[in-house]
Amino acid sequence: MRAVKTLIKEVILPLAFALCLAAFFKPIYMTDGICDYFLMWLLVGCPFGIRRMSLWLIPHGFGIGGTLGVLAVNFIVGGLIGGLALIIGLMLGIIHTIREII
Repeated sequence: MRAVKTLIKEVILPLAFALCLAAFFKPIYMTDGICDYFLMWLLVGCPFGIRRMSLWLIPHGFGIGGTLGVLAVNFIVGGLIGGLALIIGLMLGIIHTIREII
């Protein structure tokens, strides 16, 4: 029974959330029927990575363009970290489920 709980909590729920995000952002990363996988990685990974960022770049002393540029860099880094965090989290969830079964 614990294996089922572990599977649902650590694998199925994050995977379902990522698939819902992928479906939600599909008009953004699909242009002319071609998938931009890097943009998909950033958009799906952003909610998983923003909370794992230990350093935010604070825009100070910039104009509006510099401030928006620094905030964009924050979200790009968060998306890259989040894509890796999602993949590693799913792999660890599968490993934990296998350990619960054995």
